[in-house]
Amino acid sequence: MSEQKSDFAKLREKAGIPVEELASLCGKTMRTIYRWENGASRPEKLAIEKLKNLVSSSEGNYELNTPRFTFIDLFAGIGGLRRGFEPLGGKCVFTSEWNEYSQQTYRANYGFSENIAGDITKISADQIPPHDLLLAGFPCQPFSIAGVSKKNALHQPHGFACATQGTLFFDVARIIAHHRPKAFMLENVKNLVNHDKGKTFEIIRNTLEVELGYQVRYRVIDARSWVPQHRERIVIVGFRDPNDFRLDDMIIPNPMSGPVLRTILHPEDGTELANGNNSKYIEIADGSVKNRYILTDHLWEYLQAYSAKHKAKGNGFGFGLVGPDDISRTLSARYYKDGSEILVKRISGNPRRLTPRECARLMGFDAPQGSDFVIPVSDTQAYRQFGNAVVVPMVEAVAKHMLPWLAAKQLGFTDLLADKEMVSVG
Repeated sequence: MSEQKSDFAKLREKAGIPVEELASLCGKTMRTIYRWENGASRPEKLAIEKLKNLVSSSEGNYELNTPRFTFIDLFAGIGGLRRGFEPLGGKCVFTSEWNEYSQQTYRANYGFSENIAGDITKISADQIPPHDLLLAGFPCQPFSIAGVSKKNALHQPHGFACATQGTLFFDVARIIAHHRPKAFMLENVKNLVNHDKGKTFEIIRNTLEVELGYQVRYRVIDARSWVPQHRERIVIVGFRDPNDFRLDDMIIPNPMSGPVLRTILHPEDGTELANGNNSKYIEIADGSVKNRYILTDHLWEYLQAYSAKHKAKGNGFGFGLVGPDDISRTLSARYYKDGSEILVKRISGNPRRLTPRECARLMGFDAPQGSDFVIPVSDTQAYRQFGNAVVVPMVEAVAKHMLPWLAAKQLGFTDLLADKEMVSVG
């Protein structure tokens, strides 16, 4: 390496991270980091962003009143998308969620003064503040495809206003069309890609790319890399202005090295306190899970018989019985009915459901063994909310991957994005 340190080398030293740790953080070899430092190759934007974050954190530069970007949270649920982007310096300027119970949980965790709009279909785009980023985990309703030629013959409108009218994606599209945000991030079930033989996704892509003119990238991601749950979701990212952003180069941890269920289960050995946030789920005396989460004999016998019947027919229907070292099936909104997709083995007796607190951990709203997320609703509503939610650490990973393009000017490395070799670190 030359005696004159490069700006990248200065930035790494300012961040206080050794080359070996930075290589591990970025998923690169040490040789690559040294090449970035001696100017043999250009450092990746994501690596620079990680260093900027470290510097900002160590110096306390981040202030809530000077956000890096603004965003809106549509079909917000209990705020899973918000939790991924807000810690990076984003400021939420508008929230929409129609379900009153989800609103209750949302306010309990993001501020009771939070102004939450209701049904987005009844809100005009000009009632929504300008924003840099649109977030939406929109429900996927069936799309009706009508031929453009027929619409022309009938003097009826076509394009996204026709193809998506009557679906909730239409509301996402009309807001994007009105505000033209710098970027959007949409999340949905994996099967969106194949719905109606791919026609649904074709309409969505055509709307976003052709009708609205955004550069669109998408990827199916399994949250198993971050939480002990097999949960595949499609992430769709769009930028208004063309750039070299890609999703296929996003670094995803090895799912085979991901956490297992013991990291989110109540230990039931007395080490976990039945504090204010956990007292509904575990006993004060010994920290054991309360009896109401254990399946009754009648329900357990029914589920075993149901599974045996379908197994005899060659079907795959049945319950999912898991232990501490396993990975669970996908948590669904119907979990409140019988909990059959994720039943936890017990040393003796019938298995049990996950508690809502364990669901919060399984979805990443709480850290492993954490209990900070407020769950003010009934178990039934909590199960529905977590089953419909996004996995927070997965969203955080996407957010960090988007950030260099989303907030380039605020982060102070516009020159790098303009294809220059280095960035000034001051």
